[in-house]
Amino acid sequence: MTVPVATEAAQTGGVPPLARRRPLWLVIAAASLPMFMGTLDNLVVTNALPVIGRDLSAGIDELEWVINAYALAFASFILTAAALGDRLGRRSVFVVGIGLFTVASALSALSTEPWQLIAARALQGVGAAALMPLSLTMLAGSVSEKARPAAIGVWGGVAGLGVALGPLIGGAVTQGWAWQGIFWVNVPVGIVAVPLVLWALPNSFGARLRSDLIGLVLAGSGVFGIVYGIVRGNDAGWGSGEVLTALIGGGALIAAFIWWETRAAAPMLPLRLFRFPSFTIANAVGLIFSFGIFGSIFILIQFLQVVQGKNPLEAGDMTMPWTLLPLVISPLTGFLLVPRFGPRLPVAAGLAISAAAIAWIALIMAPDLTFAHMVPPFLLAGLGMGLIFAPSSTAVLMDMPAPDHAKASGANSTLREIGTALGIAVLTAVFTGAGGQLTPTGYVDAAQKAVLVGAAVLALAALVSLGLPGRRAVAATSLSPEV
Repeated sequence: MTVPVATEAAQTGGVPPLARRRPLWLVIAAASLPMFMGTLDNLVVTNALPVIGRDLSAGIDELEWVINAYALAFASFILTAAALGDRLGRRSVFVVGIGLFTVASALSALSTEPWQLIAARALQGVGAAALMPLSLTMLAGSVSEKARPAAIGVWGGVAGLGVALGPLIGGAVTQGWAWQGIFWVNVPVGIVAVPLVLWALPNSFGARLRSDLIGLVLAGSGVFGIVYGIVRGNDAGWGSGEVLTALIGGGALIAAFIWWETRAAAPMLPLRLFRFPSFTIANAVGLIFSFGIFGSIFILIQFLQVVQGKNPLEAGDMTMPWTLLPLVISPLTGFLLVPRFGPRLPVAAGLAISAAAIAWIALIMAPDLTFAHMVPPFLLAGLGMGLIFAPSSTAVLMDMPAPDHAKASGANSTLREIGTALGIAVLTAVFTGAGGQLTPTGYVDAAQKAVLVGAAVLALAALVSLGLPGRRAVAATSLSPEV
């Protein structure tokens, strides 16, 4: 099967001409492969941290920043990358992001001091910020309307797989090779991805307006402050001057950003996008879902290692029924369910199933819990996630004019990243507040309370998702770039 690909002169992200054709699988691979690298590296170092600490003589604070530097840079620059893509060409900025990410991966592998690794990880995050929103935008504009739900379904499955497999791949490479290997594997992938993207994807543009430099600074600084406060809250104390300054200052900057966007001649994030109910509700669902699911996963991975004594690779292997199922379910959902029922039914069902699965895991959690008893709720959780990824991504862009696709996708990615950071921080705070300790005997009771909070948050997201478009809305409109 082939799809039309746009010419270099395409200015609006419209339907590509029929003169040039690329295989559908190649277009999906070109958009998804770099995005997979970015989502994978969000958590790939988690299981390698002890080895990195010993090799680089890094303290606990420095190891924390190996993860946080990536997350902060990633969340802070997503909207900036989307805006630059609209102005300079989405494929052009996408390729620069791939190159920056690849170089930063090599620098990470070559690091001999903790500060060098932290700086390289921050640079990785900046490169990754261009990958997530622009990959979805270019994919949506590079395939036919008929093929788009399935293509977005595969894209969503790959995105979820990258996040889910990060700890597993990090543990496997660290045990079988060295911690530097988790960064070196990105280099050949990046080298292959650049010519693939240049050949398979069009270089579309958004509205060619003046750069919103003030908006870029306010949004980037505000998101940085909020995410910094979230990730530092548990260690520094939620009432500490450092955290309060970051959260209040970040919130003030975001408020200033919103005020400015209502007055800017060429706003980076037009607030008119929130007039689309599907966009607004999909973003709320994305933030709440990321909060509940990834906060719970963080607690559960620690349970397998701290309480049951599994090594990082074994813990990753045990979660594979959960992490691999979305790769199958997500494209089927995009191809079969979204065109027939719209985003509402699969997203609401997926969130309800996820909430039930997470609650099930929490209620049976015990030091002697066998893997056989974990498999059914793990499979249920994987089914729920697979039902969510594709239709929620579709809902973000539904009814959205093509020139605004990158901005819309960037806003969604930013909110999801904030939701993930907030979920891990808050559920960890619930765990410690319930007297939890990182010991086999002091973990389970507090972990159950934290994971049940995550399940309740997912149930809340299911209720919110009932406002998404249903079958009639899908029949009345399309996701065509010509909307």
